Amino acid sequence: MDGEIHELKIVCFRLEGETFAVDIMRVREIIKPQQLSRLPEAPAFLEGVINLRGAIIPVLDLRKRFGMGDPLNPVDQRLLIVMIGRRPVGLAVDSVTEVVTIAVDDIRPPPEAVRFGGRRYLLGVCLVRQRFVMLVNPDALLDSSETDGLVEFMMGEPGM
Repeated sequence: MDGEIHELKIVCFRLEGETFAVDIMRVREIIKPQQLSRLPEAPAFLEGVINLRGAIIPVLDLRKRFGMGDPLNPVDQRLLIVMIGRRPVGLAVDSVTEVVTIAVDDIRPPPEAVRFGGRRYLLGVCLVRQRFVMLVNPDALLDSSETDGLVEFMMGEPGM
């Protein structure tokens, strides 16, 4: 074995009719949306927090983060629980479609004119079954000040 990664397993999901994906190794689980607790003065894309088996998980709405509209069919919505840094974070998506394996060599840099202007959120693009798939970089979804603010909130709960 040469130690190089030749294939990547990805979880594909939909946002406003577009297909995105994230490395399956970053996904802890996929769940249906749960009761959210809203956070005062939080950025618009931070929906709130959920309690998942005793863990407080912040939930980011990827549609809002990417400047998209509201979902058409909230029944299909899912939360991808991914690791950002060392913290689990929920990513609200329209639907999860499939898990596929792609060749690393097939991943290309994101095009200069990515439709939503959020090129900084992408690792690259590839074709899956003749569909254009944008690979999301979870680490780029929050800038350092947003990450710091979230950590402060999570650590600064009353009585701690």
